[in-house]
Amino acid sequence: MTRLGAGRYLEAAEAPANTVTSTHELTTADGAKVSGVLRTVPGADVVVALMHPRQDLTHHVLVPELLARGYAVWTQGTRSVNNDISLVHEQALLDAAAGQVFLRSRSFDHVVTLGHSGGGTLFAFYHEQAGLAPENRLTATPSGRPIDLASAQMPVPDGAMFMAPHPGQGALLLRLIDPSVVDESDPMSIDPALDPFDAANGFADAPEPSSYSEDFVGRYRVAQRERVARLDALARSRVAEASEARRRFKVSGEAIDGRDALAPRILTVYRTDADLRFTDLSLSPNARPYGSLFGRRPDLTNYGLVGFARLSTPDAWLSTWSGLSSNADFVRCAPSVTVPSLFVELTGDQACFPEDASRMAEALGSVHKTRVAIEGTHFGGPIHDGAPTGASLAAVDIDAWLSEHFT
Repeated sequence: MTRLGAGRYLEAAEAPANTVTSTHELTTADGAKVSGVLRTVPGADVVVALMHPRQDLTHHVLVPELLARGYAVWTQGTRSVNNDISLVHEQALLDAAAGQVFLRSRSFDHVVTLGHSGGGTLFAFYHEQAGLAPENRLTATPSGRPIDLASAQMPVPDGAMFMAPHPGQGALLLRLIDPSVVDESDPMSIDPALDPFDAANGFADAPEPSSYSEDFVGRYRVAQRERVARLDALARSRVAEASEARRRFKVSGEAIDGRDALAPRILTVYRTDADLRFTDLSLSPNARPYGSLFGRRPDLTNYGLVGFARLSTPDAWLSTWSGLSSNADFVRCAPSVTVPSLFVELTGDQACFPEDASRMAEALGSVHKTRVAIEGTHFGGPIHDGAPTGASLAAVDIDAWLSEHFT
């Protein structure tokens, strides 16, 4: 039986025998601790930095591919690695900055970022803020929390590569969230007229392709934005509650007010694996398989525990997961990516669809930008059984591009 999550995890090749690996603990400008792994091979004068806002990329499939071609590789986590309940993207920029400062302290001639999936928007956001004069950088998160980017060292990398970048955590969720939820406290609540897994609306049992009408798709997309707007309002009300409790505590000093200020006001967001394109392959057509990033049965995984934005603080929701409030939006940030750039589209992507790839690549501000299309799925898997992995194919183009610009 095929596992629900089949296709998400790939086996990486062996690193070259002469690889030297070191681990490093870094301190960010605001005093947080983050860690990274530096792998080098003899003669490497270009280092490729991989990072993702939520995931540990230590064993990313591109690591051995890049090492084998003579590049050093830096893989780094944020302060929220593998636990994004409190992930604030503006803080993640400080984490990325610590890594870039560290790499500039080494003997490399060039530092190039590589953002895969959600790492793409994180690095686009970093390039945008790093390229600004310190006094022009963001001073607050979408929830109003102060953020001091101005006093942080934020070196601008020499180049930027993006592999299967999705439009941003929030922009992605805006197309994934199930708008048929009518009660945010009830995971089974449903508006049948918006149910993406109801035959009356065009759904067919897996793995048969569904066929949604243009009218249903239009109503569905509008309702998705409306649900995100409702969640934004809920998040902002909880931010206000916590702020008022902190104000009271400063005045009263009473423990009850302190407890209220510290009480977690977590958002539980049900059913976030429901992009219509997962089951209707005629929408935004490409070579993707039936199913979502989380498996081949979105009619089931949509109701499960694993998925985007299931639990988050109000600050994290507004900064990371709200497509209406987040600053971490690829198209918004891309014009500020002015260094040489490479955009790798995977033809079977389930998160970056053809129109997304075109819009994002065109938005990049670099005069020297290259876009290539590679056969593969979002995580770098093969387009079909027996085919080479998308990661191994992408590595060929990445090597050619790096050689052209930096060696």
